[in-house]
Amino acid sequence: MADLISLAEAQRLVLERARPLEAERVPVERAAGRVLADPAVAAVDLPPFPSSAMDGYAVRSIDVPGTLPVVGEAAAGRPVGRPLGAGEAVRISTGGVVPEGADAVVPVERTDGGTETVLVRDGLEPGAHVRGRGGDVRAGTTVLEPGVLLGPAQVAGLAAAGIAEVRCTKRPRAAILVTGSELREPGAELGPGEIYESNALLLASALGAAGAVPAQLGVVADDREELERALERALPAFDLVVTSGGASVGPHDLVREVLGGLRVEEVFWGVALKPGKPVAFGVRRDHLVFNLPGNPVSVLVTFELLVRPAVNALLGLPDPLPRFATGSLAAAVRRNPARDEFVRARLRHGGDGPVLDPLAGQESHMIARSAAAEALVAVEAGADELPAGAQVRYLPL
Repeated sequence: MADLISLAEAQRLVLERARPLEAERVPVERAAGRVLADPAVAAVDLPPFPSSAMDGYAVRSIDVPGTLPVVGEAAAGRPVGRPLGAGEAVRISTGGVVPEGADAVVPVERTDGGTETVLVRDGLEPGAHVRGRGGDVRAGTTVLEPGVLLGPAQVAGLAAAGIAEVRCTKRPRAAILVTGSELREPGAELGPGEIYESNALLLASALGAAGAVPAQLGVVADDREELERALERALPAFDLVVTSGGASVGPHDLVREVLGGLRVEEVFWGVALKPGKPVAFGVRRDHLVFNLPGNPVSVLVTFELLVRPAVNALLGLPDPLPRFATGSLAAAVRRNPARDEFVRARLRHGGDGPVLDPLAGQESHMIARSAAAEALVAVEAGADELPAGAQVRYLPL
């Protein structure tokens, strides 16, 4: 294998080539999980009228304290239908329209009275308990900027501002192709030398959670012609092609050679990373191609560090790289002298913050043990070890 590049360099090379996809119109009720491509502009003032923040009485602040006649009622969605005159009060519910002429709302618990009159015990400042028209946002102003990932609070804000449709970046279409003559579907009877296939499910789950639209193209045997046919069909049809297996230097590791024959420009092959050293990345026109190793933990790690950032960039997120947090090690970890290592760990919260407890069994094939992992701990290359209590960066899983 040629000289290994650093993880930071590999991420830079990927993001240089991962451009946001074009935009499409999306109804706001289906926009959760999507990324805004254009500014979202309010269609109305919010609130669209002066409204009450309390259950109570709408009054003129100049008229209180004192006893006032109750001349009507304003409930949410049912305005009183007349201006408020001098020395009058209107019973009002939270969210009700504050009638013209009123400049304050007195909470019901600060009053005494019945249906015909009300005693307001204290004075009020003008504007008390009144939500002014446009106090949240004005019509024509920007509610959210491009690049925002829309969650529950965001789609609620868009809907409240009268926005029925937004323009979002298209979700990347991602093909998943797993190679290996030894692989069988879970539940099938295993023959000599065969194992169950798990990488396609791992990748489909991870890609879907990242915002892509995954398509599993099945398992391809270690056969050059079969692999070439599968990749030739996938490359023009998907924004992103992710393979697993065939990335190393063995006699049956064919993916790299076949991709070269299909005019995929190899950007890099080999990263100073453990696990995941033989990961490769290439492009054909605007289509991105990742060739991940076959070991499942290597797939997990290289997906989080390289593939997910590419998906984020295709979606138009402004900060596509992984977001690390900081915690302390529960036990010592020996560094790898040549490669940055990502150690699977459990995550718990101690008195001084997050604590990372490395799992036993860190080999790259141990995906069953990795099912208990809650974090990937970044251990930079070095000749010594990180002692228990050392501060480390980690990526929540």
